[in-house]
Amino acid sequence: MLEEEYLQPRKLPPHLRKKPAPEPSFDFSIRDAEAADLPYIREIYNYYVTNSSVTFDEDRMSLAKWKSKFAHLQKQGMPFIVAVSPSGQVLGYALVQPWKEKRAYRFTVENSIYLGAAATGKGLGRALLGELITRSKAAGLKEILAVISDRGAEASLALHEKFGFKEIGRMGRVGFKFDRWLGTVLLQLSLK
Repeated sequence: MLEEEYLQPRKLPPHLRKKPAPEPSFDFSIRDAEAADLPYIREIYNYYVTNSSVTFDEDRMSLAKWKSKFAHLQKQGMPFIVAVSPSGQVLGYALVQPWKEKRAYRFTVENSIYLGAAATGKGLGRALLGELITRSKAAGLKEILAVISDRGAEASLALHEKFGFKEIGRMGRVGFKFDRWLGTVLLQLSLK
């Protein structure tokens, strides 16, 4: 037994052990999206179009379509925000858009949040969703819906649930992408 203890690697006392280097801070600010941000927003979104099932879009979205969408949302006074690094790089974005075009739905919106690949897992989604909810309330909106893929979007589901979104339904096999059927989870948050 004494020989086994002797062969064990020696541990330094805590005060002599190397301390792990602190993780570098992840600094960003959130502001209204601007027309100049659209090429970067397009690239963030198109990454998910071609590499994941979190969006059911199969074709990359053109800059012209983003410009049209941006103008439409601005005209309607819908919140559209970006998170940017201290150097001004767009790290992610969040927006709400009308749930349906019929007038009776005017207080109900659907949200979208997308992060650049290097910005995931750092609290950015939480910050964007919190700010989007705040701005949606200020805009007089009453209900926010989230339509989330039932495959590959577990982090998004968990994030929305942390903010009080409640699951109100599921639709199975409504999308077909990457040679497989996908469904959606519908969540709702009432803004009071």
